[in-house]
Amino acid sequence: MKTNRRNFLKAGAVAGTSLICSPVLGASEEKKQIYKLPYKNTYIKNSFVAENDFRRDTPNFINAPSFEKAKEILPAPFWKGNQDAIDMYWKAWEIGIKNIRKPSEESGFVSTYIDTAYNGNIFMWDSAFITMFARYGSRLFPFQKTLDNFYAKQHLDGFICREIKGDTGEDCFHRYDPVSTGPNIIPLSELEYYKQFGDGERVNKIFPALAAFSRWLRLNRTWRDGSYWTSGWGTGMDNQPRVPKKYNMIYSHGHMVWLDACLQQLMVDRILLQFGFVLERWQEIEDIEDEIGFLTEYIKEQLWDDQSGFLYDLYADGSLSTLKSIGAYWALHADVLDKPQLDKLVEHLKDSATFNRKFPVPSLSADHEKYQADGRYWQGGVWAPANFMVIKGLQKNDYNDLAFDIAKRHFSQILEVFKDTGTFWEYYAPESPAPGLLARPDFVGWTGLPPISVLIEVLFGINCDFGKKTIDWNINLLEEHGIERYPIGDNGLLSFKCFARQSADEKPKLEITSNIALKLKLNWQGGNEELNIIKGINRF
Repeated sequence: MKTNRRNFLKAGAVAGTSLICSPVLGASEEKKQIYKLPYKNTYIKNSFVAENDFRRDTPNFINAPSFEKAKEILPAPFWKGNQDAIDMYWKAWEIGIKNIRKPSEESGFVSTYIDTAYNGNIFMWDSAFITMFARYGSRLFPFQKTLDNFYAKQHLDGFICREIKGDTGEDCFHRYDPVSTGPNIIPLSELEYYKQFGDGERVNKIFPALAAFSRWLRLNRTWRDGSYWTSGWGTGMDNQPRVPKKYNMIYSHGHMVWLDACLQQLMVDRILLQFGFVLERWQEIEDIEDEIGFLTEYIKEQLWDDQSGFLYDLYADGSLSTLKSIGAYWALHADVLDKPQLDKLVEHLKDSATFNRKFPVPSLSADHEKYQADGRYWQGGVWAPANFMVIKGLQKNDYNDLAFDIAKRHFSQILEVFKDTGTFWEYYAPESPAPGLLARPDFVGWTGLPPISVLIEVLFGINCDFGKKTIDWNINLLEEHGIERYPIGDNGLLSFKCFARQSADEKPKLEITSNIALKLKLNWQGGNEELNIIKGINRF
């Protein structure tokens, strides 16, 4: 390894121990947090937590909007000949708005939020995925503030619990419990929100909370070599049989190096570095650059198997697992594998023996002995958030044709089940157009991703980066389609319309109405072009 791990870990230890004497604001809140605990105070204060203003915010609880009002404000898609898909889009919003919750004063939450739709509690990774589609409704309701409740509940050492009780605001797990936190993907949601709206004030406010949590994970969820561990619950993929049989698959870390925990931390490190440069605070997180170098080499050298072309967990005895989990595809977001390796990893998504099943993408490869045709939760189940991660990762790495193919097939399954049942489900079966075994209904919830985000970003192919003043429009559909009231930046609104085409090679004919100037990067099967969008009506 090129990175000096001894110096790196020494720096982390010094950062941790020196924080005991760091001045921390909000002393009354600290006392409240500490004194209600039934055990002794073992907190080592984290300097970034001192800047976390969410812990001191005055609660701001607002009423949920009506769905009737929502239909006048939310983005309005159209797709000729596919009214069922448009109906599904609006139904997802209708259920999601019904799941907006106003906390009790006693909870300690600081914002009204969109509920996970599971058991009344809020969940870290559910909320991160929910806000990835809910951001399109930010002109209607501040959905992104759902995440503020996690920041408000951050502990003095930077810990944030993965599940928090909705009625009392209490953590569901002790911070040193192996299942207490994760997956650490909230920064990905915040990055997508920033790209959509360019909200620098929010980045400035969330940065200390994200940096503090990342530091806590580095100090408390790594082995001595710097690799990361978690647990079944900690990955969110509860019952995947990843640990050796002598361990409990849900509760134990199994003395393993967990590939998704390593990949997610590498992804988060890169996002934090990006935010650090936006805020001109990169000097305070230089240690993250060391970890990026270390994790990149570690994952490629220790968790990658070139013969099978896949990433695996590492057992305590130094051998690699043989279980192929959808968690390996966080590599698409971590910028860790070189192109030949990435090609091999992606090839499994085309292989019917592993992940290319009737309805992609199963959470466990079909060649595993525990794979179940009814999904059996994470033993093959098709999950909207995991699929979204894969699809967007493929887009990010220019596997656009495959991203569109998986998205279209996934969307078709969600739509077929929606037409049969009138609602959305927690997860789906990989071998039939049906909900997964014992899946919960009305799950918006993260299953709002396919009818909203997948429709807009992949099937319609519209993505934006407000910081770069750019719209990317990858057009694959032949039917007339588009969207009105597309939000970007503080007050930008656009309407997109692509007219019907005879073939995928035919150059699209477009009409775009905008109240701000932007650059359009247009792609279709027959070519690509850069165009300037001006205020008013644009015809290309």
